[in-house]
Amino acid sequence: MGRLFLITLEGNFYSCKHCQTHFALSEDILSKSFHCRHGRAYLFDKVVNVTVGVKEERMMMTGMHTVVDIFCVGCGSIVGWKYEAAHEKSQKYKEGKFILERFKILGPDGSNYIISPDAQIGGSDADD
Repeated sequence: MGRLFLITLEGNFYSCKHCQTHFALSEDILSKSFHCRHGRAYLFDKVVNVTVGVKEERMMMTGMHTVVDIFCVGCGSIVGWKYEAAHEKSQKYKEGKFILERFKILGPDGSNYIISPDAQIGGSDADD
């Protein structure tokens, strides 16, 4: 195994709640209105220091999508997913974008996200 090189972000950034590896800048958030099985999730234009899993077809609240799970390169924790393809025309804007589950990351101020009592068991990508 080779040496791990991490990208260090400057400014207000989101990071891994387990190992504090930097993931994304606040300014790269496209939407804070997404949801996952643990509550809120944010749609980002750019994310760093992640590896991707296997492509799979996943039915979400907004239709069928081809996605890959994304993992922290520092500790291996799953932190969200990346949209590879959207099958519905209205969802094409998500292609190439990343979801970070708020429950699995630290906010720019180092804050944790508390799971809401009405969090769903199944995941979704609702952007209401």
